[in-house]
Amino acid sequence: MSSPSISFRLAPAVAGLLLLASSLAPANTPAAGLSDSESRVFRFNVSPSGYPPYLICGDNGTAGIMWEVVETIAEHIGYRVEPVKVPRKRVDQLLLEGLFDGTPRAREWTDNPDEFIFTDPVVDIEEVIFFPKDSAAKFRVVEDLFSLTLVTRLGYYFPALEPHFRSGRIERFNVPRDQDIFIYLLNNDELDAAIADRLVGQWLLMEQGIQDEFRASSSILSQSGFRLMLRPGWQEFARAFNEKLAAMRAEGEIDAILSKYR
Repeated sequence: MSSPSISFRLAPAVAGLLLLASSLAPANTPAAGLSDSESRVFRFNVSPSGYPPYLICGDNGTAGIMWEVVETIAEHIGYRVEPVKVPRKRVDQLLLEGLFDGTPRAREWTDNPDEFIFTDPVVDIEEVIFFPKDSAAKFRVVEDLFSLTLVTRLGYYFPALEPHFRSGRIERFNVPRDQDIFIYLLNNDELDAAIADRLVGQWLLMEQGIQDEFRASSSILSQSGFRLMLRPGWQEFARAFNEKLAAMRAEGEIDAILSKYR
């Protein structure tokens, strides 16, 4: 901006990025006058809209399965958890730059997983098929889905089914939000079933009060471990996190947290 005639008004997108950068100062940089214990903060990405039931962002704060587990373990190993809301497309870049410390992620969903540190899985993401309770359809193998129309979240990719979507053996009906999946399936007789993570589906059905209208397949379409993805240099945090996570699982604490969201 060398010319004095150029306006200093920033475009909204640029202003938003500057605001994000200012709110995400490099994590765990000791502040002047603070002791080490006072500056041990774990900056945890909860995304702008959360991911219920794993992360629930509301007016009363942050909750959800991953939040409860991370907050419990972080406190045990001497950290305070601070939520940050990072746009999905910028998470990997900003994590590598050290502007926050960790985000929930499956290793399989990451383009360059070796650039990051992953904890042990906190919970498994299980993609299953939800059917209306009175449907005679079932799912044991992919071929059971031939000739069906499946409700799916727009933008989600299902490796086992993509060839069959392309060939037309299985029809796909996209909806913009997870919250829409079961509403469409319940109110449209031309739709046969839906694909959703088991816990996400159970949460949505409970929240919408229609859990008695559907059943989930026992067979799993795909499974991934949902972990913490940490920035480089956080190996010791990952080690301590894994130790406490194993103890919580053995003592039934993880199951107790999960039961609140089913």
